[in-house]
Amino acid sequence: MVKHILEKLENPKRPLLGPNVKALQFWGLLLPKNTVLKYIYIFLHISIIFFTATEYVDIWFIKSDFTLLLENLKITMLASVSVIKVTTFLIWQKKWRMIIEYVTKSDLDQRKTNDETNITIINSIKTYSRKITYLYWSLMYTTVAIVMMQPIFKYVLSQSYRENVKSGQESYIQVVSSWVPFDKSTIPGYLAACAFQSYAAIYGGGWITSFDTNAIVTMVFFRGELQLLRRDTAIIFGNETCPVSFEEARKRFKECHRRHVNLVKYSRLFDSCLSPIMLFYMFVCSVMLCVTAYQITSETSVTQKVLQVEYLVFGVSQLFMYCWHSNDVMHISRDLINGPFESTWWCKTVHRKDLAILMTQYRKEIVFSAGPFMKLTVPTFISILKGAYSYYTLLTQSQM
Repeated sequence: MVKHILEKLENPKRPLLGPNVKALQFWGLLLPKNTVLKYIYIFLHISIIFFTATEYVDIWFIKSDFTLLLENLKITMLASVSVIKVTTFLIWQKKWRMIIEYVTKSDLDQRKTNDETNITIINSIKTYSRKITYLYWSLMYTTVAIVMMQPIFKYVLSQSYRENVKSGQESYIQVVSSWVPFDKSTIPGYLAACAFQSYAAIYGGGWITSFDTNAIVTMVFFRGELQLLRRDTAIIFGNETCPVSFEEARKRFKECHRRHVNLVKYSRLFDSCLSPIMLFYMFVCSVMLCVTAYQITSETSVTQKVLQVEYLVFGVSQLFMYCWHSNDVMHISRDLINGPFESTWWCKTVHRKDLAILMTQYRKEIVFSAGPFMKLTVPTFISILKGAYSYYTLLTQSQM
């Protein structure tokens, strides 16, 4: 059954981005051409944005309870990142469609090759992209399921909580802390609030998974395209036993130059769409990781500790995947300059000018950023973890 579902997600016209584009379409980030369906999706987006606003409103009512305040901030700030992701995706819809079409066209062009090594690289990129996509979806919806089931888990597993609720000393735990224009202390009001909160958690999870996996697989594509370009540059003159003609070499020079120009162009377009979001996410992630770590150490229930650990794993994994894949692209981009040196350049004096032009083009580094202040790399990820630990230490000491 699972295999059948995964096969349905594939699209022969989009060998690399098939499942990712279908997810973007399913959750309404890529708006459909049908007018009615388009406005339905817009309404759904607005409803989640409104729900995020109610989370901020609820901060005013729970500000006296430090534990509830931390829980609210952790969820609300992550929801705010999701809202920014989706809002910018809708505003920059044309740019994102251009990026998706470029990735699809380039991927299809590369699949026309007869070179077995290149075919192996292309297939490995696709396999890796599928693993990343499906593992991320699994992790995200495990987190969503845990968030939704958390009130039930606590009520069933904690006797003291049940007794406090029955005696009126504690109120029912919500799926997500948010304000509603009715009384949540009654059973009907509580169930209605939980239903809306569960809907927001599911749809918000769809937002995150579709956006993030599309962005990460796009990074994987840039890495693979750089790998293929380096190898194609290395055989630009053929080899010592089977050199190519002057005209064929010039043709290969032009093709490699064109591909790298497009890589630089679309990587910068991609970075312009992603960079502002990642700048805000870096700050949010520091606070979120700090709060989650504090909750793990202060929580007495083993079940709640396990739930918080899973949430922490999701938060760290989400940031790590962006930084890791961006770091890969940056280093492979820097190594691309070695491609011409791996060719039989020493016996082709007539192509020295072409070679110089190509090497100048290859010096343009491809790197993704988090705003104008930092590159999206593994060292940046480590710095975020260090910052989160510093905030955690400060928060712990302030509560002693």
